[in-house]
Amino acid sequence: MSTPVQLFPILYCQDSSLWFEQVRQLAMPIWLDSGHPQSSYGRFDIISAAPAITFTCVGKVTQIAQDNSIQESTENPFTLLQHYLPGNQPHLEHIPFCGGILGYFGYDLGRRLESLPVVALQDISLADMHLGLYPWAIVQDHHTQKAWLVINSALAPTYNFLDIEHICSSDLHVARFHDLKSNIKNSEKLFNINEFQAELKVGEYRSAVKKIQAYIAAGDCYQVNFAQRFSAEFTGDPFVAYLELRQTLPSPFSAYMEVTGGAILSLSPERFIKLQHNQAETKPIKGTVARGKTPEEDSANAARLLSSVKDRAENLMIVDLLRNDLSKTCVEVNVPELFGLQSFANVHHLVSTVTASLKPGMNAVDLLASCFPGGSITGAPKIRAMEIIEELEPVRRSLYCGSLGYISACGNMDTSIAIRTLVCDRNKMYCWGGGGIVADSETETEYQESLAKVKVLMDTLEYRFGRVTST
Repeated sequence: MSTPVQLFPILYCQDSSLWFEQVRQLAMPIWLDSGHPQSSYGRFDIISAAPAITFTCVGKVTQIAQDNSIQESTENPFTLLQHYLPGNQPHLEHIPFCGGILGYFGYDLGRRLESLPVVALQDISLADMHLGLYPWAIVQDHHTQKAWLVINSALAPTYNFLDIEHICSSDLHVARFHDLKSNIKNSEKLFNINEFQAELKVGEYRSAVKKIQAYIAAGDCYQVNFAQRFSAEFTGDPFVAYLELRQTLPSPFSAYMEVTGGAILSLSPERFIKLQHNQAETKPIKGTVARGKTPEEDSANAARLLSSVKDRAENLMIVDLLRNDLSKTCVEVNVPELFGLQSFANVHHLVSTVTASLKPGMNAVDLLASCFPGGSITGAPKIRAMEIIEELEPVRRSLYCGSLGYISACGNMDTSIAIRTLVCDRNKMYCWGGGGIVADSETETEYQESLAKVKVLMDTLEYRFGRVTST
């Protein structure tokens, strides 16, 4: 079968930031980052820029920018994407992405799927959804140590690929990459940040947990994922900050993306949904404990998490929720692993795996919409938990707890849960820490857990790039 997809072998770089620097001057650059080589969980990096079409959703309106024109649509944004992705393109044998959708789906895009109250303040100006249709990408396979330029002419018949081919040509001198790496290392002066400030007082956090537990006692819900936000003013280039963070907290579902007016720095450890050859997989995280200061303490913490009745029950609730979500578009829903331990630089997690087979006639967008937003960051039952989140969290979540990733023209998909994620909006940087509240949650323990999840991000930036806050 003939295919519009062309593969050009290019120079493999262990450090994908060097390839990203090559294309970053183009519009709307994005890097889906496996965290290699520090993270052992990831494999592929996907890098692209200059999409042929952009989709920007704010509230009930999606702007579609293409060929120097902008159209607006009030159609469901997930349905809208179906019109622009071709179906049934053949899979590539050894790489997951052959051109397609890259970008983010913000948490508040869930309002286009469910009717939710409007209570929390929306003070971040970034769109609810910001995606591009990218007809090309650099794909690096860190297992085989090979890299390719992927070009899919069917996605954009009038696209000029000549500049991309020149940038990615295999005759680039290795010395050029060394120069780029040196420039990155010497660019610390290009980023500074004030101290992060908690936007929720401790008393307000305790009051919110008490209300959640009252809702649980009344039978409204079983679990609510409650988060608090931190913010700091910064100047300079967020990419410099991202490079520092990925060294400190290497994570398999990391991403860096630049959009008009801001940037996304995600160090997520959690997969939302992967779809490959019509086989779906989700890996919810529920249950967290901080790493120990000594090997003995670390092992004890991990053992305590694995044996925690509360954390296992919390994890099981979300597994059941995701099994139900997957069954809307899938069959043969199974749970091959419950309560597996995954360890990262700052925390241990309990991670389960749920798999399923996509129903005939369904596709990746259908699957994503049926499960969005992810149950591990809402609670159970999902809609009631989201209503309580809107009531008790004083500000909207923006991208946090949404999803970043790709939907390939061949039908593959891989997306993250956007936790451990920082959002840059103009001169302010925001991050969130949260956790699942259940009937027997201890408020102080939950508060400390929410800090432990993001403290390493804030501490890293303040230590490396901090400046004295004026008083």
